[in-house]
Amino acid sequence: MKKRNNKKKIKALDLYVIFSITSLIIYTIVSQIIAVKYAMTIDTLTTCFFSFFGGEIVTCGLIKIFKLRDNKQDNKQDNNNELTCINLDNDGAVG
Repeated sequence: MKKRNNKKKIKALDLYVIFSITSLIIYTIVSQIIAVKYAMTIDTLTTCFFSFFGGEIVTCGLIKIFKLRDNKQDNKQDNNNELTCINLDNDGAVG
């Protein structure tokens, strides 16, 4: 007998968003430690880091939004096609 794995699989896009957010949090913590310990800031690196990972998160979010929108439109078209087929099959004759 085969055992079914009921675990929900995490998609690659979701993993990338989690990785990006984790990277931002870790960078922020390390940046604050450096700022307190050495009394210096790394402004340019911080700007570049947040621009890159922030942009990646926004891009992943937009991809997910447009995928959901396309799936909803496909489902509506499938439902409309099924209704058309049902109407064509039923000629309205009694008995």
